[in-house]
Amino acid sequence: MTEPGTVLITGPTRNLGRHATLALAGRPDGQRPDLLLVGRKLTAVGDEARALGATVHEIECDLASLADVRAAATAVRELLAAGTIRPLRALVANAGLISSDPRLSSADGYELTFAVNYLAHAQLIGDLLGAFAAPARIVPIGSNTYHANIWRKLLGVAGAQWADALELAHPSTASPSMTAYSNAKLAILYYAHDLQRRAGPGINVSVFEPGWMPGTALGRGAPAAFQAIGRALGRVPGVSTPERSGPLLAAMAVDDKWANLRDGAFVVKTKLTEVQPIAQDVDRERRLWDATAELLDRAAASR
Repeated sequence: MTEPGTVLITGPTRNLGRHATLALAGRPDGQRPDLLLVGRKLTAVGDEARALGATVHEIECDLASLADVRAAATAVRELLAAGTIRPLRALVANAGLISSDPRLSSADGYELTFAVNYLAHAQLIGDLLGAFAAPARIVPIGSNTYHANIWRKLLGVAGAQWADALELAHPSTASPSMTAYSNAKLAILYYAHDLQRRAGPGINVSVFEPGWMPGTALGRGAPAAFQAIGRALGRVPGVSTPERSGPLLAAMAVDDKWANLRDGAFVVKTKLTEVQPIAQDVDRERRLWDATAELLDRAAASR
């Protein structure tokens, strides 16, 4: 078994991220990684994880600000260089939101849902790509909302309407909030595929889908009707919950079962799942990579 090293997780304070963090913290001695928490208001979850026996480091970061994300990556590299934390073995890109209004922008002027779900993690991963110790894993959080099947249509959950990333990053009334979310999740799939082509040896990229968890804070910016449906469905037995899916996400980051998963493989809770044809497009993936670099460079240059 590989020495567990350090697992970095963004958005660890609530719901899926919190339960994944505590599942990692509660692992037995010898299997428990150090935890590097990146996000806001980290004290409570950090204390909970320490109480379970974990070594925890906290980096305060607003993922709606790419300057904050760049600073967080610098702090991670400094901790690694100083030997303060064990080698970086996994990064779980968990933080996310659904903006209530696609006209809302991040600190850098980008559409807020796209900025937090996608661009912030592209910045963080890119800045840390040379800092991983192989074998290492990168696990973004995906969602099946990128395609609208009959059940999602009945619930009013819009699928992705793909456009160039320069357009998706622009705050606009053209896309409803759920479409913006689905676009960001499709971007994550495209990015994961291309990231694997560019990552160094020993870094595996896979995408975790926790199942729909209605009623969580992720949807706090979603339309009121969607939130009401979510609260009702959240009480149905068998529906995914952070308590059930959090430990599954933790397993993706450290368990031997998933050690060889790569190429942006898509896991729905515990099942390796083939994505829809729309989510596999090499031309879109390469264009997204280039457009992402342009958006990140613009943000850095404006500071």
